[in-house]
Amino acid sequence: MTTKKIMQKIVPHLWFDKEAKEATAFYASLFENSKVKNITTITGTPSGDCDVVTFNLAGQEFMAIGAGPYFKLNPAISFFVVFDNEKEIEAVWNKLVDGGKVLMPYNTYPWAHKYGWLQDKYGLSWQLSWSEYHKLEQQITPLLMFTKDVAGKTKEAIETYTGIFPNSKTEMVVPYAKDDGDKEGFIKHSRFTLDGQNFMAMDSSMPHDFTFNEALSFVVNCDTQEEIDYYWGKLSAVPEAEQCGWLKDKYGVSWQIVPSAMNEMMTSGNKEKIARVTQTFLKMKKFDIKTLEDAYNK
Repeated sequence: MTTKKIMQKIVPHLWFDKEAKEATAFYASLFENSKVKNITTITGTPSGDCDVVTFNLAGQEFMAIGAGPYFKLNPAISFFVVFDNEKEIEAVWNKLVDGGKVLMPYNTYPWAHKYGWLQDKYGLSWQLSWSEYHKLEQQITPLLMFTKDVAGKTKEAIETYTGIFPNSKTEMVVPYAKDDGDKEGFIKHSRFTLDGQNFMAMDSSMPHDFTFNEALSFVVNCDTQEEIDYYWGKLSAVPEAEQCGWLKDKYGVSWQIVPSAMNEMMTSGNKEKIARVTQTFLKMKKFDIKTLEDAYNK
């Protein structure tokens, strides 16, 4: 089969119980240049039938799966969204907050004309900002908050990630000063790029009851087996978490190291081929491209 080059290297992936189709359609209705691209139902998994959704938000690629109540979204990873005017931010805030929970009130702050942090009705966390300080080419940016056992690890993690991915750099790191709301030296705000994509991160020593989990992971699209081997070797730090292309790094963040060709395989519409690929990858930890392609082409 022909492998299509995936333009976006790292794709955020959301885990839902049964709401993947409903939630992604809702998110696509919030932003311009957004749509649900494909829905594939895979069968014969430990979770039964699962809906796999690929979708775009503001021109950026995302994925989701509805695979049972095993992992719950929480604010450890949120999406930081920038807006150009008050009308746009207020419209999106009002839709997201309906049925959700406010984490930081929608208001005027020293760093923003308008800003608010919420958890929507599906559990996904969003930080919305209209501010001249937050002018980013990428409208939606994943923000990682290091809490509990990994609080204080933000700076180290940024150095780790930017050292692993090519075309990466640290844009900005702002530590807390003394009496500034958290432990002095912890990171208050940071921006960095991984293979040209924007990310943010921060520390929090507050008594949170959440940390990173599999509900929000990052898919890394790899064109070759050498790439899969490289990212697997660099990122995997919890052997018991290795399954079906998934791994956890030393900070607890979940990644999926997958062949770029997998997107074409799983969205081909051929149920027999998809079923063979599914049964093949369910037996794997680290993916083997040739074995998956053999199953698809059988």
